[in-house]
Amino acid sequence: MLFSTAYAQAAGATGGAGFGGFEQMFLIIPIIAVFYFFMIRPQQKKMKDHRALISGVRRGDRVVTGGGLIGQITKVISDSEVQIEIAEGVRVRVVRNTITDVLSKTTAADSKSDGDTATSSDKDKKDR
Repeated sequence: MLFSTAYAQAAGATGGAGFGGFEQMFLIIPIIAVFYFFMIRPQQKKMKDHRALISGVRRGDRVVTGGGLIGQITKVISDSEVQIEIAEGVRVRVVRNTITDVLSKTTAADSKSDGDTATSSDKDKKDR
């Protein structure tokens, strides 16, 4: 051996180029901040948007499930389940959280416009 153990230990103990505890803290804090802003925060936003999407589904909406099934919601069974018609006469029950996307959404205005059309045609019949 060219170097003795005591000599190698003495070189490390002088402090040299190593980082102390306080200096390491200044390196760890920016790394945690980067993880938060680039990974954790966007994931939380995505989860919040998905929860809002799931809570807003109702009868008549066309949806895509996690398994890739595309269908129309025919019945809201409970807070956690819906019934989807994937083909004519083929209905399946799925957990609401497995819905990944809403393709087309029915709105209250659609149902109002249907009612307005019926009342206007009834008015036309009365006028005749």
